[in-house]
Amino acid sequence: MEALVIHAPGDLRVEEFPTDELGPGQLRVRVRCGGICGSDLHYYQHGGFGTVRIQQPMVLGHEVAGVIEAVGEGVTAYAPGERIAVSPSRPCGLCRFCQEGLQNHCLDMRYYGSAMRNPHVQGAFRQQIVVDAYQAHRLADHLTDQEGAMAEPLSVALHGINRAGPLLGKKVLVTGCGPIGALAIIAARRAGAGHIVATDMGAHPLSKALKVGADEVVNIAEEPDGLARFAVDKGQFDVLFEASGNERALRGAFEVLRPRGIIVQLGLSGGEMTLPINAIVAKEFDLRGVFRFHQEFATAVELLNKRLVDVKPLISATVSYRDSARAFALAADRSQAMKVLLSFD
Repeated sequence: MEALVIHAPGDLRVEEFPTDELGPGQLRVRVRCGGICGSDLHYYQHGGFGTVRIQQPMVLGHEVAGVIEAVGEGVTAYAPGERIAVSPSRPCGLCRFCQEGLQNHCLDMRYYGSAMRNPHVQGAFRQQIVVDAYQAHRLADHLTDQEGAMAEPLSVALHGINRAGPLLGKKVLVTGCGPIGALAIIAARRAGAGHIVATDMGAHPLSKALKVGADEVVNIAEEPDGLARFAVDKGQFDVLFEASGNERALRGAFEVLRPRGIIVQLGLSGGEMTLPINAIVAKEFDLRGVFRFHQEFATAVELLNKRLVDVKPLISATVSYRDSARAFALAADRSQAMKVLLSFD
């Protein structure tokens, strides 16, 4: 079968790739659809991010949905023909962090399409893949494959919501309205946020933010002081979801975040940030990181299956994996695209 293999920045090839043998407790899945993530773009454009670099050819992708072709010995919960979303998170289950319920910090994590390990963990942008049964989450008949592939980025946003704590009635600021920022808006609204303001430097992502639940938006490029009115009385927002990975966005939000406000850092720029520690101390902020997810994947699929969230406004296009150069170029163009998906049919 064929897969999308990255060799170097800009060098993404469709290549023959072997399918693993189906073992006990496993499923062989025909991949139908996969979403291009920010990390996939970093590998394609720059060869990696931060200290993580491609050292050998690697199949990209970790946001996929497909249909079960065959089940391994001992699998009774699934049957051929069923449609599933595939969780790319494969913790060992044995290390101390897994035993503490912190599987996203597993010491032996095998996460699809990741160059963090060497040899790299091959990704899921391929026509066929063998997965462990626990990675499978059944999709409702009414859900499209494209929506199913959105379960992974939605899981990241849900993990961010969990890191923030209770949001019922809270005033929330989201800086950066790419796919994760927009999904954070969806998740925060579902969690009961009372008022959500979103900022970005582009008109297109801000229009999508309004469609998925933001009460108001601010174009920082056009209104550099657009948040100034929220700075009165030491700040108005209870929680900040910083999804841009931009140091200026984070620093600018400090003035409008109330004392003892919670900062949830969702975005990564690939480099380091310099933070105003004096402001963090003086206003007693809580700064909380977000790294991947685990149990939130099942929640994401349940919310999608029950139509309790709608991710369709964020799906910009579905492009054949054989036309990957066009797909990745479109995914990088924030003026016209949010989430671009690849079809493997």
